[in-house]
Amino acid sequence: MKKIILATFVAAFAVPAAAAPGDTDTTQGTATAEIVSPISITHDASDALSFGTIASGDAGTVIVSQAGALDGSSTATTLTGSTYSADLFTVTGDAGRSFSIATTGGNVTSGLDSMAFTTSAPASGTLSSPVVGLGSATFNVGGTLTVGANQAAGSYSGSYDATVTYN
Repeated sequence: MKKIILATFVAAFAVPAAAAPGDTDTTQGTATAEIVSPISITHDASDALSFGTIASGDAGTVIVSQAGALDGSSTATTLTGSTYSADLFTVTGDAGRSFSIATTGGNVTSGLDSMAFTTSAPASGTLSSPVVGLGSATFNVGGTLTVGANQAAGSYSGSYDATVTYN
């Protein structure tokens, strides 16, 4: 009996522990990255969002479309022969990419007096796909100017932000 117990004890320690074949494996994965040209926006310095010449009097709005025309739903009195224009921006970046456009409103001021305005721009655009080089696109910004009753006479000016972001 001692021999059987001793033989069992020796057998238990004599067999080395070995991993069963097939319980681990290794392979390689892949990784990718794409670098795009930075998106850039420039303002055409010869253009501006122009609400024209407005007569003081009743409160109202002057609406200029993205095409640069006076909108028929404007309620402020504008002078005959006024020049209206939309603002113009150029976007450059990775050819063929789409982008979104966001603009803010602001105030135009003259002395201590001001008038608020909002802007309207297309929601998005796509950069051209030239054979070689960067893509580009242009867009116009229109807006709505809120004119106060008996607004003070003067030449008003202000600014706003235009932001473009790759989609």
